[in-house]
Amino acid sequence: MKRRNLYSFAPLALLTLMGCKPAVDTNAIKPVIVTEAVKYDTDDPAIWVNKADPAKSLIIGTDKDADGALYVFDLQGKIVKDKVVRGLQRPNNVDLAYGLMLNGKPTDIAIITERISHKLRIYSLPDMKPVDKGGIDMFVGETGMEYRDLMGISIYTAKDGKMYAIVGRKNGPKTGGYIWQYLLADDGTGNVKATLVRKFGEYSGKKEIESIAVDNELGYIYYSDEQTGVRQYYADPEKGNQQLSIFGTTGFKADHEGISIYKLTDSTGYILVSDQGANRFQIFSREGTKQNPFEHKLLKMANVQATQSDGSEVVNVPLNDTFKHGLFVVMSDDRTFHYYRWEDIAGKELKIK
Repeated sequence: MKRRNLYSFAPLALLTLMGCKPAVDTNAIKPVIVTEAVKYDTDDPAIWVNKADPAKSLIIGTDKDADGALYVFDLQGKIVKDKVVRGLQRPNNVDLAYGLMLNGKPTDIAIITERISHKLRIYSLPDMKPVDKGGIDMFVGETGMEYRDLMGISIYTAKDGKMYAIVGRKNGPKTGGYIWQYLLADDGTGNVKATLVRKFGEYSGKKEIESIAVDNELGYIYYSDEQTGVRQYYADPEKGNQQLSIFGTTGFKADHEGISIYKLTDSTGYILVSDQGANRFQIFSREGTKQNPFEHKLLKMANVQATQSDGSEVVNVPLNDTFKHGLFVVMSDDRTFHYYRWEDIAGKELKIK
């Protein structure tokens, strides 16, 4: 979450001092559920779908502080207290994946970036037990300022079953190495090990790279180069490090933030990108055009009631009577996460699976 400059928000501060609430955008899409508040500072969510009973699916979200936590919520927005992981050192972003082989059996995992310790922290789902021997060191050998301060994380599950962590940080080189990719596997004891397989990624140098998203079916990585645009690369290390596209380069009020992918089919759908300063999401086509497979057209602006949103996540499966066509979870800077029905986000402009 980005801290706002007091002077640039003077009218808002004055309203607060006078005991008045700032005006709410009445045209914004309303969440159907707002979670219970965390202790410090929500930042990024992930959605674990319980395939045996979708109504018992869980929302995993970071509470970003030096004494931070990884929170777990049910679909009613209530904190599942016995699953919360506390004592984390500024957990930033979170992602999850299904079926990493540990101890000879497929295990669902949640991975977070712990900025202060420079480690990945990994937990099995849904029990939230550590499977990382206390954490895995990232960006080993880097000495630049904030070059080891972890931020973004996304997991790529390849068609051959191999699983990779795509990891970003607070700062890094402008050419060819801001993002590092690690192969995840069992270390022989039922815990996860991470092996570096490549360094890639252009960086504008304007601010930072935080949000990373992976399209497993199409094999692409997307990341938000804040105040510049969304960059696209192949997820398969063997396909090279050439940038495939950059989009969303105009029309953003401030930072490019959370990226989520709503899938209609294995190859079609939508890419949702947080326009943080405008409290809205810009929605682009997942598929390209006939002329350019990497051209992602802007389809819709969706204003939301969540404010200053960093992280978001979406799933396209029916979960319960409330979320019949999917769930879109958005971080808000009031220490909560907002749950939106996909059909409310889609409106009349977009399709519903």
